[in-house]
Amino acid sequence: MLNTRFDFSRLRTLTRFLNGSDARTEDRRPGARVLCVASGKGGTGKSIMASNVAVLRSQRGERVLLVDFDAGLANAHLLLGLAPRYDFGHVLDGSIQARDAIVVGPLGLSLISGGVGRHALANPTRRELELLFDALRPLEQEFDLIIVDLGAGLSYSTVAHLAAGSTLLLVTNHEITALSDAYALYKRAHMVNPHIRVGMVVNRAPDEAQAMSAWERFKATSFQFLGHHPELVGWVPADEAVLRSVQARKPVSLTEPDSRAARAMAKVAAWAPIEVARTTSAFYERARKALR
Repeated sequence: MLNTRFDFSRLRTLTRFLNGSDARTEDRRPGARVLCVASGKGGTGKSIMASNVAVLRSQRGERVLLVDFDAGLANAHLLLGLAPRYDFGHVLDGSIQARDAIVVGPLGLSLISGGVGRHALANPTRRELELLFDALRPLEQEFDLIIVDLGAGLSYSTVAHLAAGSTLLLVTNHEITALSDAYALYKRAHMVNPHIRVGMVVNRAPDEAQAMSAWERFKATSFQFLGHHPELVGWVPADEAVLRSVQARKPVSLTEPDSRAARAMAKVAAWAPIEVARTTSAFYERARKALR
């Protein structure tokens, strides 16, 4: 459900500040690449995808930070078998700096948890988001890749991230409801950021035929009404290995790397645009500007 406290039309599109200058030297230094991972609705396996991609990129030797921005309803720590002492709530109330909320997971992967059961985090105000973005900004100099696991749907924080980013991984299922909500998110992403590069993954598909059928319907609808469509990154089969990994609280890429799902996720993690998912200025500075 949209956060009606805000007017989404006030979010600046990416093109309005692509050429904006920033006098601060730190914003001109190259920072981390940033990959946003989002879905139109819950239950698509988005967080499972984000955590596995993060682990697989860490396996390559990259310094990876997974930011669970499904604030208030976070579960990335559970999928990684971690028990963070701190989360965004502690950062927001000034108890700690964002760096102190980091916990180290499998293969050296770093995680900041969004927290669980915090109402304020589930519906943050603009001021609260500004504080979080300011807190996260310094971390861009400490990592090679930041993967942001966004909350499902079109919350204010999700749209601000989309307005700031260069690269989005859109996770959906083959069901019509998931495709419809994914289309809404894709449309919104291009409204606030015409230059964003979007890759789509059809997750938990029964078979290739149904995955490709879902993709063709999505592509045709997008092109008909928007004049463009995302790139198909791939499809991931429904696989009991994933269910076992969730129960074990370890990514399937580590528990059963030869499973069908894990092999498919490895292809997603190798999506070429991730290598160049960098913006012309600091990502979280752009996200902060997008709130105005």
